[in-house]
Amino acid sequence: MLTETTPPKPRPLPDHVDVLIVGAGLSGVGAACHLRSKCPDRSFAIVEARDAIGGTWDLFRYPGIRSDSDMFTLGYSFKPWLEARAIADGSSIRTYIREAAEEHGILDRISFETRVVAARWSSEEGRWTVEVERGGERRTITCSFLFGCTGYYRYEEGYTPEFAGVERFGGTVVHPQHWPEDLDYAGKRVVVIGSGATAVTLVPAMAGTAEHVTMLQRSPSYVLALPNRDPLSVLLRRVLPEKAAYSVVRWKNVLLALGMYKLSRRAPRLMRRLLRKGVERQLPEGYAIDTHFKPRYDPWDQRLCFVPDGDMFEAISSGRASVVTAEIETFTEKGLLLTDGTELEADVIVTATGLNLLALGGIELTVDGRPVELADTVGYKGMMLSGIPNMALTLGYTNASWTLKADLVAEYVCRLLNHMAAHGYDRCTPLAPDPSLPTEPFLDLKSGYVRRSIDQLPRQGATAPWRLNQNYPLDVRLLRRGALEDAGIEFSARPAAAPAREPALVA
Repeated sequence: MLTETTPPKPRPLPDHVDVLIVGAGLSGVGAACHLRSKCPDRSFAIVEARDAIGGTWDLFRYPGIRSDSDMFTLGYSFKPWLEARAIADGSSIRTYIREAAEEHGILDRISFETRVVAARWSSEEGRWTVEVERGGERRTITCSFLFGCTGYYRYEEGYTPEFAGVERFGGTVVHPQHWPEDLDYAGKRVVVIGSGATAVTLVPAMAGTAEHVTMLQRSPSYVLALPNRDPLSVLLRRVLPEKAAYSVVRWKNVLLALGMYKLSRRAPRLMRRLLRKGVERQLPEGYAIDTHFKPRYDPWDQRLCFVPDGDMFEAISSGRASVVTAEIETFTEKGLLLTDGTELEADVIVTATGLNLLALGGIELTVDGRPVELADTVGYKGMMLSGIPNMALTLGYTNASWTLKADLVAEYVCRLLNHMAAHGYDRCTPLAPDPSLPTEPFLDLKSGYVRRSIDQLPRQGATAPWRLNQNYPLDVRLLRRGALEDAGIEFSARPAAAPAREPALVA
């Protein structure tokens, strides 16, 4: 059995595979499991730039790292989440992903420390030539279908704004994406800059050890306390088979999340009031809720921050943590000087300031000698890009669990590959909508990390099949059961090679 300390075995790269999966995180491992079960006659390989399975859940090692949605929907459709906890820590998620890989026999298909640099499609050859870098050397591998499961952010670096005077600070500055294993914050004063999911996770996790933790935010986010145990799951597992119980709880959570999202869109003022009342119940009477927990935007313009069992509110109520809403003027030798003249003294400052988006892992794409600019493409069914043959990418939901969409995309790719084989097709090319029709950004969030990079991402159309749905039940119909041939995609087969001509007879 593979454990966290088991080093990956070096695996020779094949020369050619039917499907090349890029990334061995939650999406890539899931895609491989689906291929194993639904396309058993297709060869595949996974290339992973890092040295471990897990993607996000292996990269991030900051205190308290946990899922930002429930595991009954973040888990795979084919592998029930069996723990009672709905919100899981990073280590448990890594173990879950590794178990899936072991159970489906895909570990020997993964080539670690292998980074995809470029991919070139040739219509004449009907395949991709993929350039990879491994151990300082470059080589190529060909594939008939390229499946990008790279996530959406740059692994090498997180986002940190330019802070004046940071070089003067005498303590430690750390970004959560690059957490030092030996960072000692016991009995120290900690300031966490940020108000998103990472910040609200770090604050209670560090508050039990640090002298005090301050969450410094420029503006508030919506924070919602949820129970960390799902009582329905506990009940159903007593009377139903595990898979049946998992499916019921999964759909229950899907519909609750979708209902909350739709209510936020249709009645934002009502949702604001409901979220505020939830915060009121968690904090002491008289707490300055409107200062620290009243965002400037409507619910779900950015993702909601969930705190299991209200742990962050409990840390604030106990006095072990506090929230300050203000802007930074400059770093000082002792901490941070705010624009209102207040100085926050700190020994450790954590810049939980976000991510840098990176579509498709930064792979340079070329189609028949023409470089592809992703910003010039339009998404097809939220998983393929116009003008790029035989390629799909996984991009999870912004309003629900990532894996809900990842599962559907993998299932669709399997259906697509089987459909092509059955009809003798060797190429499928998504088409752009009519140029006269409007398009809009691929992602509808107003989060800072999205706004900073939105012009580098594909577009989406106003109607199906070019619309990126943020609706799991709708996507179940579209991707799991919908037609594979429609106005948005073109299938073709290369002409069969002409038979060799026999030499003419000489009289």
